[in-house]
Amino acid sequence: MKQLITALTLLGASATAFAAGGGALYDFTADSGNEASVQRGARNFMNYCSGCHSVKYLRYNRLARDNEIPDSQLGALMFTSDKPGDTIVTAMPAEQAAKWFGQAPPDLSLTTRARGADWVYSFLKTFYLDPSKPTGVNNKQLPGASMPHVLGGLQGYQVVHEADAHGESADAHGGGHGPSFELAVEGTLDEKAYDEFVGDLVNFLAYAAEPGKKEMHDRGFWVLLYLLFLIPLTYLIKLEFWKDVH
Repeated sequence: MKQLITALTLLGASATAFAAGGGALYDFTADSGNEASVQRGARNFMNYCSGCHSVKYLRYNRLARDNEIPDSQLGALMFTSDKPGDTIVTAMPAEQAAKWFGQAPPDLSLTTRARGADWVYSFLKTFYLDPSKPTGVNNKQLPGASMPHVLGGLQGYQVVHEADAHGESADAHGGGHGPSFELAVEGTLDEKAYDEFVGDLVNFLAYAAEPGKKEMHDRGFWVLLYLLFLIPLTYLIKLEFWKDVH
């Protein structure tokens, strides 16, 4: 019995670490309650990701309602439908996508919950040039990824410098542990602007994974306030019931 409890504890800890994005190369904490960031992230997703990927559990009108997006701006985001009640799906046929990429690009609705926001953030930051791959790039967070670097025009294209056996970066400017990256071809955004772009995109995906999270947090505050109000009342009732019991 003791061994079973230990095994279940370890299993639960492993699942928690995986869901929190264990093994991510960069730290990133998503802020899905930042409406301005989620709005920018939705724009980024529709412009750069929706051609291949969907977030099929999220509806356009829910996105607009939760993040105060006016109808005039929502229309500009609706690439695959003209009905606000429709879910956000890609227009790319799955069979054709499988032929082009080896497999159909996955739906991203629950990616930040399954992988962790920091994993997704790291994935979008660690593409590097690799002539041996059909797309010309590889990814340090997900080696062998069949996805091309769709944000390469923004970030630019990097070369990677691996760490040696002592953990020191082979790049003189790497400064530490693990792989380091050097920009070989410049993009239209500098490093800070690209990090902000990716951060907004990940915040949108974190929101898409749990659209009701902010609402639940707000409701939780009122529930706790109600319980704090209820505790003294229940104590007074207890005194009233037991006052004649000796």
